Amino acid sequence: MRMNELGQPVGHPVPEWTPRPHVTAAVLKGRYCRLERLDPHRHAEELFTADQLDTRGESWTYLPYGPFDTLADYRRWIEQVCSGDDPLFYAIIDTDPDTDPTAAGAAQRAVGVLSYLRMQPEIGVIEVGHVHYSPLLQRRRAATDSQYLLASHAFEELGYRRLEWKCNALNAASRSAAARLGFTYEGTFRQAAVVKGRNRDTAWYSITDSEWPGIRDRFASWLHPDNFDAQGRQRTSLRVGS
Repeated sequence: MRMNELGQPVGHPVPEWTPRPHVTAAVLKGRYCRLERLDPHRHAEELFTADQLDTRGESWTYLPYGPFDTLADYRRWIEQVCSGDDPLFYAIIDTDPDTDPTAAGAAQRAVGVLSYLRMQPEIGVIEVGHVHYSPLLQRRRAATDSQYLLASHAFEELGYRRLEWKCNALNAASRSAAARLGFTYEGTFRQAAVVKGRNRDTAWYSITDSEWPGIRDRFASWLHPDNFDAQGRQRTSLRVGS
């Protein structure tokens, strides 16, 4: 414990701290996917088509928007969310060499979205959110690669100190994903919002810069081609303790 001259406990010094840059990257390239700034003209049709495979709309339950009935509705939504720089949306482009080129989700198509948001460069805090994976991306290694790209860019290229993940406390899939990706649960904010006319308690998770090197190494090992068999199934889990 560190004490100040008044005998009070204080946080550890952060020497030579300077505000971090804003996110400006137009493209982030990974092993199994490419992130491109979301664009209504380039991505709307592919994303809408991919999302239609979720015939029951389960992937939209915990998001404050969607599902979208028509391509025109979806394109208008993209136009709205792309009008500012926070949140900053990316389309996830499937570049996995093992994607079946004859399937509906052939490689080089947009199959999901995510974003940076609530960016606070002055204190080095940034959040990843608005994550929506179409059925073509769910449970595929490109989905994990997309999260790795955002995290590594925030910590290693921009020098942020903290990456946050927040979700509806009832969203078991999102909570499980956060734990699998290395985020630490920090608590739940009760009655934090009203979403689609319903109460939302928000679960908070984070990764700090001191934790990132170990998490980065686990990502790198998991994403390596040797970690997958001929059918693309993982040999070793990314989740700690699995």
